[in-house]
Formats: sequence, C-alpha cells, structure tokens
Amino acid sequence: MPPTRRIPTRRYLLSFSVALVVFTLLLTWLVFAIFQPTPPRSVTMAIDPQGSYNAEVAQRYRELLAREGIELKLVPSKGAVESIALLRDPKSHVSIAIIPSGITDELKSPELISLGTLYYEPLWAFTRGQSVRNHEQLTGKRISIGPEGSASHALAQEFLARVGIINDMTATLLSLPALEGAAKLESGDIDALALVEPWETPEVHELLNAQDVNLDSVPRADAFVALYPFLQKLTLPAGVGNMQLNRPPNDVVLLATKASLIVRSDLHPAIQYRLLEAASKVHSTAGLFHFPGQFPAPETFDLPLGKHARQFYKTGPPFLQRHLPFWLAVFAEQLLVLLIPMLGVVYPVLRFSPALYSWFQNNRIYKLYSELMQLENDMASSPSHHANDFIQRLEQLEERASHLSLPLPFQPRVYALRTHIGVVREKLEKRSAQEIPASH
Repeated sequence: MPPTRRIPTRRYLLSFSVALVVFTLLLTWLVFAIFQPTPPRSVTMAIDPQGSYNAEVAQRYRELLAREGIELKLVPSKGAVESIALLRDPKSHVSIAIIPSGITDELKSPELISLGTLYYEPLWAFTRGQSVRNHEQLTGKRISIGPEGSASHALAQEFLARVGIINDMTATLLSLPALEGAAKLESGDIDALALVEPWETPEVHELLNAQDVNLDSVPRADAFVALYPFLQKLTLPAGVGNMQLNRPPNDVVLLATKASLIVRSDLHPAIQYRLLEAASKVHSTAGLFHFPGQFPAPETFDLPLGKHARQFYKTGPPFLQRHLPFWLAVFAEQLLVLLIPMLGVVYPVLRFSPALYSWFQNNRIYKLYSELMQLENDMASSPSHHANDFIQRLEQLEERASHLSLPLPFQPRVYALRTHIGVVREKLEKRSAQEIPASH
C-alpha cells in the first residue's frame, strides 16, 4: 500500500491567510501607485530675478511652507515668459510660478492651472523730459521694455505694436533689466521705460521721485481694456508717491494685469492647499489698489481655476488640514484614500472567503467521492474482473479518507464518505464470495 500524506487543516488556513495578506499588500501598492497619495517633501518655484517683488513674495512663501516641513526651491528666471516655459517642461521640475495675465492661455498651456489672482501689476510708462500725451510722441525714442523672457518685454512689445511702434524704424526698443533701465532713464541715456511690476517694486518708487522723469497716463486706456480683457484700468492718485513733492503731480491712468499663482495640474493637492493658505497670509492685507481680503481671489483670465482651488475658496482647506498638523492630516487623508478603494475590494473578498474556504474543503471530499464513483463505474463495466483488484483500490481510497484532516463542521461529510466506501466494500465482498465457488 503506497504511503499517504496527511495535509493538516492548519496548513490550509495558513496558506489562505498568506494569500489574503499578499493580495492586500498588492492592492495597497496599486492604490499608492495610481492615486499617489503621498505629497512631495520639496517643490520648485520659478521666480523673477533676485531683488524683484516676485522674488520677495516667493521667499515669504518659502518661509511659510518650511513651517509645515515642505522645502520650496526657488529657481530664478528672466521673467514670466521664461517661467511659463519652465512650468510647461516636466523635465525642469518647476511646478509653481507667479505669472501676470496675458502671458499664456489654456490652449498654449493645457498642463497648467491657476490657484487664483494675488495682486495687480500695472504697466508703468516712465518718460524723460516732456510728458507723452499720445503714442506718436514715442516715435524715434529709445525705449527700454525689459529683458526678453519677462512680462514687461512681452506685453510692452504687444501694446506698442498695437499703436504702430514695431521696429527700429519707429523706435529703438531696448531689452534692459529694470534696475539698469531705471538708471539709464535717470541719466538721460534712454528716453522711456516700460515696466510691468506691482506698486511695491523699488524701481517704481525711485522713478516717481526722480528729477525730469514723468509717469504718463496711458492714452486711450479704455480701448486697450476693450481689446485685451485681461487688462484693468487703475488710477494712481496725485501725490501718492511723495506727498511733500506731490509726485506724481496729477492722477495717472494705468493699465494693469493681475498676477496669478500658476501650478502644474499634477501638483499634489496637499501642496496646492498649502500654497493657497500661504497666499492668504501674504496677500490678504490692503494695498494701494485693493482693499483687505480682495486677494487671493478665485478669478480666471488665461488659465482655468483648479478644482482644489475652487474648493478652497468655497470652504477653506480640507477638514483634517484645518484641525491637524499638516503631515498628520496628510497621513490621515492617505489612509482614507487607501481604505476606500481597498474596502471596495477587500470587503467582498472577506465576505465570500468563508464560502471560498468551504468550497475548498468540500472539494477535497468531493475529489474522493469522484474516485469512488469511478471505481463503481469500473466495477459495473467489468463484471468479470477479479474483485480483489477493486478491493485494493477501495482500501487505498479508505486510507486517504481516514487521514483526511478537516475542521469539525466538515466531519459529517467525511463520515458519509466512509459510510459509502463501506457500502461499496460490502458489494465487493459479496462479489468476491460469488467468484470463489465459480473458480472451483
């Protein structure tokens, strides 16, 4: 009789448990891979050249994010146009920038979204000597419009072209940085300077108080606003730059863009919320052109407002981030993100696992039943065959059934199997008894 191997029930239970654990771990890995619930510890922001208001704001963001354990890396660029190029290039690793309206749009930058507007950036038109009353007076002048890659350069070039100043035949357009351009205007080396910068920019205040330098109103400002919907018309009050010297001496009409906080759409939601909270702390106070609480604002000009930004402006940051430290809140959110899809799969598995386990154990019994039925069929189809061969097969089957280790609820089925084996044994013994006289 060949030896039989007893497979303990405990081993089946262990195997089933291990399989369930492996399945759960695999599902966990898939959820993390698909949903990417863990925010990065560091992110990169493109900024205007050092010394600009844009760079100063970014530094304040950096300090606020550092309190939450997030490192904000600052990468200087020549200006908004170059920053947009960095944002659109995933290899640059830049995912954040502050960009004035009118530089890009959804068609050109589908991978970018806005988190809202932050402050005004007027177009400052400074001239030396006689004030400019119309655009024709700029013909033949030496005009600095900011370095290539900057918002000043892009927008000034666009607006000057609109009024017919498009090349060296009509004016000399110079790509000077703001600081250098301001110095050359004061010294008389150039005739005009165009800047797209907020009120807080040092060069703006310096030129407002410079001798023989004028801040001119934009002629036909309403026409520009009609042609360029992203522009706003602002008024700079007389004397606001220097009350003692009454600079500027008259109210000045300005055209202005609004700076927006722009991010890549794949930036982690938790980082987007922290940026929005930082923006609320930095930009919510009153300014020369805006009242308290006006910024940040859920406004869109060029790029769509991100869904997390929309939620932030409606209800503030998520509940957990309002009541827990950042990384603890993120961990709790990760668990929720992880558990919801896992419960959708694990719960049915756990629910049907008893039935699966019962099927597995019953299958071990049914396998022996199948062999018993085959033996009976062989007996019926071979009536003349010697009964001892069948008895030997039956004894092997009975030996395996007697060593079948099953939980208590399945023992009645094992007992029924052994009873049926006994019935078949009786048939074989009768056949054997009938074959003995026949052989004599």
